[in-house]
Amino acid sequence: MSDLNCGSGGGATTYQQLRIASVFVILVGSMSGALFPVLAKRSSWLRVPKAVFDFAKYFGSGVIIATAFIHLLSPAISELTSPCLSPAWQVYPYPLALALLSVFCIFIVELVAFRWGTAKLAALGVRHDAHGHGLGAHAAHGPEGGIRNDDSNSEKTTQDLESAHTHKGPDLGAAGQIIGVFILEFGVLLHSMLIGLTLAVDPDFITLFVVIIFHQSFEGLGVGTRLAHLQLPPKYNYVAICGALLYGITTPLGIAVGLGIQTTYNPNSTTASIVSGVLDSLSAGILLYTGLVELLAHEFIFNKEMINGSNKRVAYALSCMLFGCGIMALLGRWA
Repeated sequence: MSDLNCGSGGGATTYQQLRIASVFVILVGSMSGALFPVLAKRSSWLRVPKAVFDFAKYFGSGVIIATAFIHLLSPAISELTSPCLSPAWQVYPYPLALALLSVFCIFIVELVAFRWGTAKLAALGVRHDAHGHGLGAHAAHGPEGGIRNDDSNSEKTTQDLESAHTHKGPDLGAAGQIIGVFILEFGVLLHSMLIGLTLAVDPDFITLFVVIIFHQSFEGLGVGTRLAHLQLPPKYNYVAICGALLYGITTPLGIAVGLGIQTTYNPNSTTASIVSGVLDSLSAGILLYTGLVELLAHEFIFNKEMINGSNKRVAYALSCMLFGCGIMALLGRWA
């Protein structure tokens, strides 16, 4: 307790050259993980087998879920129960309550958006599947892994999609997918910024640096794969690339900011603990909702490829997801 520093200052200044170099090293790792799936999906010269995309998609789902629990919710609990905080923070599980609040806020926003979008589609005469297999699922949740529709309604669904996209009003399908990805990216970006700030001033820099290289690369792969699977009209192709670029620069930007305030920023101070704890809690709720509802439920339960697929295919997908979750959870041992 005597070594506790709850005031300003306290940021480590060792390995200063390596801390500066980490801005560029992590920029390359983050950008590569997020941009590679997007460019591979959209480039004719970069051919990547579908099996690789499937692995990355399910692996990334596991990474996102583990990030929510291990890398966001657990640190939030530690930060909001810090001895630097007043006793009032100790009498209620604020991190869990904030994560719960975040889950329901995202759910309500998406519910309202889905109902509004459904009404607009109905006005255009476009039918949707309320259980997430047809146009309605794409409007609210984005693509679900190249679902094939071999029944007699497939032609009508295609015509409906084309009709919706060529209508003079807003492109509801594209807007819904962009909103869904924005929710995921918002939670990830808050987390990435805080990681960068911490790395810039943490005394245990070497270990944290190595772990964060892998952490950001894996997380970038998960985000990039989701961006790559967006099925948007050509005029919205830039959205996926911008999303990947935004993810790639966030942690390096956090490191740069942390280096700029290195002599005054103490990650264990009262203010820093409250701010990072609250943001981590809210981000955990966002990623929990996205991971469990948008990814798990819509990838396995409401996905016709999984419902009608072989046991071998389902087992492979589950193994990839658990592998990603396990790797990311293991990284939580050090960061």
